[in-house]
Amino acid sequence: MSGQAELSRLSLNQITTENWSLSEAIDGCERNEVPWISIWRHKLAEYGMKETVTHLKNSGIKVSSLCRGGMFPASTQEERNIRIEDNKRAIEEAAELNTDTLVLVCGPSPDKDITQARKWVQEGIEAIIPYAEQHGIKLGIEPLHPMYAADRSVINTLGQANSLVKYYQSEQVGVVIDAFHVWWDPQLAQDIETARGSILGFHVSDWKVPIYDMFKGRSMMGDGVIDLHGMRKQVEAAGYAGPIEVEIMNQELWDRPGDEVLQLMKERYLEHV
Repeated sequence: MSGQAELSRLSLNQITTENWSLSEAIDGCERNEVPWISIWRHKLAEYGMKETVTHLKNSGIKVSSLCRGGMFPASTQEERNIRIEDNKRAIEEAAELNTDTLVLVCGPSPDKDITQARKWVQEGIEAIIPYAEQHGIKLGIEPLHPMYAADRSVINTLGQANSLVKYYQSEQVGVVIDAFHVWWDPQLAQDIETARGSILGFHVSDWKVPIYDMFKGRSMMGDGVIDLHGMRKQVEAAGYAGPIEVEIMNQELWDRPGDEVLQLMKERYLEHV
């Protein structure tokens, strides 16, 4: 693949339109001819599984992924077990939504021992692989930028995620590459190639200077410093041809009408991705 990214691959990660309910987001995708959506579990819980499945079927909108599983580390074995069970519920939900990918945001360290937290992540994923296999769901390990190590994930580079994939030797486990989280990494090109055959998702947004908010600091494609087009070509050269999710946490976008955001998203996607 070369040139512009095809609109047939465009997916709305629904956090980009956080002000919309899941019902509104599905309708918005249909209205604006966005063929895919990535669903967040809290929005799914609000709307209901039966209602969501029916709505998706009637709209023709496909689900690129379910966000999120993970959050494995915890101070006690009891709590870690609870989190593993919650991941099993997420796997069931992904299967019901007819998507093949559950995105794993692996979780922070509950104390200062980040090495132990990474071991708990490894153990947590290992515990759910058989359940994912039973339900036909792939587990996409998404490394998060190092600034999120303290509160969101201790898996912070694509190299780390690749090492986990290699450790499991399971077709159920792969990686999700989010441009915002990995663009800075000097090993990125090499690690994308290493991920060949196990890339389960590609997310785009931009890094605008300065970052004014750690969580809501992402920007629309083209407003920042990331070579999104170049990264897309690298990811495709490594074999990924699936949906491309636009995932932007940004209060200014959340405050705008959702249809306006989707139209801007389509324009910038074609221009910069």
